[in-house]
Amino acid sequence: MFMIRVGIGQDSHPFVDGKRCVLGGIETSCGTRGLKGLSDGDVVVHAICAAIEQSLGRKNFSTYADDMCKNGIVDSKEYLKIAVNHMKEAKYIINNIGISIEAKVPKILPIEDKMKKCLAPILETDIKNIGINATTGEGMTSFGRGEGVQVFVIVSIIKK
Repeated sequence: MFMIRVGIGQDSHPFVDGKRCVLGGIETSCGTRGLKGLSDGDVVVHAICAAIEQSLGRKNFSTYADDMCKNGIVDSKEYLKIAVNHMKEAKYIINNIGISIEAKVPKILPIEDKMKKCLAPILETDIKNIGINATTGEGMTSFGRGEGVQVFVIVSIIKK
């Protein structure tokens, strides 16, 4: 029986001074700022985790990520590995994933392929199954004005 499920994830963080900027699992330049959070603040990975967990009908990924942060695990890719493991336990695989980023900085186009190359092996999917788009929203929001980054993700998963 063909079974498809869909989940939507969202995350946003403001910039803070003196922290490295991590998006989609890679370190990138946001000037001298990074994204605020107990973890590395990777809003792309956080939104993916939320979308996967929602597609499975599970609780938010913060139910395990918060404890991991408290125990010093701040690399968001580690949270993503848990979400993928939940998906595998339920016998699902990624069908495709769409990532929409709203930010003035960093510029997404120059790092898009790097993000896909980082995320695809963790998600256990082909790069062609990951779509990324970005907008500044013409500066109409705090994200478009460069005060932080907002991400929306939709994921579809299929039964193995």
